[in-house]
Amino acid sequence: MNLVTGAGKTERKSRGTGQIPELELGAGDPRHVTTWCRTCPPRYHAPEMPTANHRKIPGATVARLPVYQRILLELVRGGTTTVSSEQLAEMARVNASKVRKDLSFLGSFGTRGSGYDSEYLLSQIDRELGLDGDWPVAIVGMGNLGRALANSPGFSSRGFRVCGLFDIEPSLVGRRVRGSDIHHLDDFEEMAKADPPRIGVIATPGATAQDVADRMVRAGVGSVLNFAPRVLTVPPHVILRYVDLSIELQVMSFYLSHHDHPDTAEASSPLPHVVGLSPTGPA
Repeated sequence: MNLVTGAGKTERKSRGTGQIPELELGAGDPRHVTTWCRTCPPRYHAPEMPTANHRKIPGATVARLPVYQRILLELVRGGTTTVSSEQLAEMARVNASKVRKDLSFLGSFGTRGSGYDSEYLLSQIDRELGLDGDWPVAIVGMGNLGRALANSPGFSSRGFRVCGLFDIEPSLVGRRVRGSDIHHLDDFEEMAKADPPRIGVIATPGATAQDVADRMVRAGVGSVLNFAPRVLTVPPHVILRYVDLSIELQVMSFYLSHHDHPDTAEASSPLPHVVGLSPTGPA
């Protein structure tokens, strides 16, 4: 998406009152993305649990919790009822003592010699990650990346809900991405009043990302996930994280070119690496 402004408002083309076109799959059509499930059945039946005594969780532990969550989800789906810290450590490619320390921040519920109840541990991690809540997400920039994000199964299956799609390209405004309308960016503030987004996703070119971030902050968005290749400035109270694929590729090229160095063993770790975050985010 390219934000092109003139002397006044961004130019918009009016659309007819007929049926709103849908972005459909065509032979070689790069606009196609896979739809998400709007009525997915429950992944598991979590048992009732007491509220844990919360302590401040380190940022490194927070980064590992989604990895444990993903592993546990697959184990539960496969019928595994108990799991040990050693098993989790092997699958997450960390040491068992680190797993136990990470899980200790959630409470004391492991049994020595027996391990953890898989469903119970999964539900604890889900609760700690806030996945039992409703997280409206607004995506700005409906190019290939934006449409792919809007249709990601991760939204509907983990508590994230697309509440608004935005662009300024006349050929996109008014269309739908698998049932969700694409609105003009000028309508962002008004739509945010009706269904306030908790998370704003920026999937625009780098040159326009700061303007989009400013608009999100003015509309009250408290956290921003930036896919644009641009370092952004936001107020201290706004959570800001970056996902830059080019940076990840550069990190991989470093490890490939230094593969024989003993300090580069962590390159094969499946754990997510923080590409960037706001000063107020977890360290």
